[in-house]
Amino acid sequence: MFLWRAKICLLLPLLVGSTPISQETDCSDVYANGQTLSGVYTIYPAGETPVQVYCDMGCLGSQSEDGRWTVFQRRMDGSVNFYRPWKHYKNGFGNKYGEYWLGLENLYQLTHKRKYELRVDLEDFEGVTVYAQYSAFSVESETEGYKLHVSGFTDGGAGDSLTIHNGQKFSTLDKDQDTYADGHCARSFLGGFWYGACHYANPNGIYLWGSDGTHYAIGNVWRHWKGYDYGLKSIIMKIRPVA
Repeated sequence: MFLWRAKICLLLPLLVGSTPISQETDCSDVYANGQTLSGVYTIYPAGETPVQVYCDMGCLGSQSEDGRWTVFQRRMDGSVNFYRPWKHYKNGFGNKYGEYWLGLENLYQLTHKRKYELRVDLEDFEGVTVYAQYSAFSVESETEGYKLHVSGFTDGGAGDSLTIHNGQKFSTLDKDQDTYADGHCARSFLGGFWYGACHYANPNGIYLWGSDGTHYAIGNVWRHWKGYDYGLKSIIMKIRPVA
């Protein structure tokens, strides 16, 4: 019975509609307006421009049964190239039904209005799932380099590979804002992220199919769980307002 319900949970994203009832700011508003199935919906982070987003509303068999999460990053099959320039990371890219990045500007618009928590769900190629949760998450404006603020770690088996990135500006292949004096982290590790000098987490790195030590730390890795040479099957980063 549990397996059957879990499968239904996975199918829901393909079945629900995406027509909004009103101009919801995020997925918690969508949920509050009666849309309780996980799927792609339209939200309005800046109050005017519509943005499509995947909402994890939670269901039996999922990692986050309580739901209301606005997913801003998802890797699941390597179908989307995440080694992209600043403009792409600012505005967002990818397929909301699959792999995508919501956009730094959307993250700023969301998190400067409300207090948010962050959850990072991870899965390896053996089907093992873990998570890391943070009680506070926000992103500053583009003028401030979309600087990351993250704190309040709770361990769900993944370990804390993100707190070290707290206070860092976002870097891409064409915009170096890291603190590494001797190099360019985004180019060296083939992603876009809040690099310092350089990373413990590289969720937007090259999609590797499990263990691959050919090139050091370039994959979609989470150091404190699988180390630098294991590309994860799935990484999902999502936020919701703090009650």
